[in-house]
Amino acid sequence: MLQIIIQLLLLVAGFCLLMKGADWFVEGASGIADKFGIPQLVIGLTIVAIGTSLPEAAVSISAALKGSAEITIGNVLGSNILNILIILGLTSVIRAVPVQKSTVKYEIPFVVLMTVLLAGLGLLDHQVGRADGLILWGMLLFYLCYLLKMAKKGTETEADEKEKNMPLWKLISLVIIGGIMIVFGSDVTVDAATELATIFGMSERFIGLTIVALGTSLPELVTSVTAAVKGKADIAMGNIVGSNIFNILFVVGTTAVITPVVYSPAFLVDSFVAIGAAALLLLCVLKDRKLARLGGILMLLGYAGYFVYLMK
Repeated sequence: MLQIIIQLLLLVAGFCLLMKGADWFVEGASGIADKFGIPQLVIGLTIVAIGTSLPEAAVSISAALKGSAEITIGNVLGSNILNILIILGLTSVIRAVPVQKSTVKYEIPFVVLMTVLLAGLGLLDHQVGRADGLILWGMLLFYLCYLLKMAKKGTETEADEKEKNMPLWKLISLVIIGGIMIVFGSDVTVDAATELATIFGMSERFIGLTIVALGTSLPELVTSVTAAVKGKADIAMGNIVGSNIFNILFVVGTTAVITPVVYSPAFLVDSFVAIGAAALLLLCVLKDRKLARLGGILMLLGYAGYFVYLMK
């Protein structure tokens, strides 16, 4: 019993380090980019999206290097499912989430396509190898080019006053300390989650799809729900869609380039759920370009059904 309590405390500590580390990293990186004259729109679509995907990246790479590869795929698929069904579901129940035209036309369909691509690459030979990782990185570069092109059509917004007034050395310190916290937090999280899985006889797939996925999705959850409460629900959609794309292309791509990642046949159902979640999001916003309360309720019910399936 004492061992379980210790591992649970370590798991919570790891999540806290991941959350605060990602928060400081994004704040520092955004401030540095602003000081060098990079448009805030570009910062939001790239650095912030990558920043909220850093916990997934740190946990996935750490797990793969430790031989717990099933946590890598489970973490990414689980996080992407959670991001849409739980986070956007909760956010839209609080307040309807408006969606930009380009998000409906290009970005959400791109999430669906990339989830299908990941499933195809993984199920072809039951692993995401280095060549597959390079393919995902190629798609990431294509996506970044698209974002930069879109950003040029937008208007630059004012930077956060706190970041604008912060000295450069402090912003650099936030990036360094935040990065260290993310790496250390991911290490603690993976070790504790794997130990708990062993104690309770759970599979690494289940742990990755639920506990670790929820922990690494906490930055997105806090950001999106807080934005909705403050009446800025439009921030939530860009945050989630961008994070889901980076989770697949950046997190899995980078992990696979470092070391091939096992993609077991058991992930077939999870892949279909991830594809279905993205497709449901597209259907919900296609007509009125907003995610209303009814859509959010459908998403929460969808996740409840999926969780019951995982518990079997």
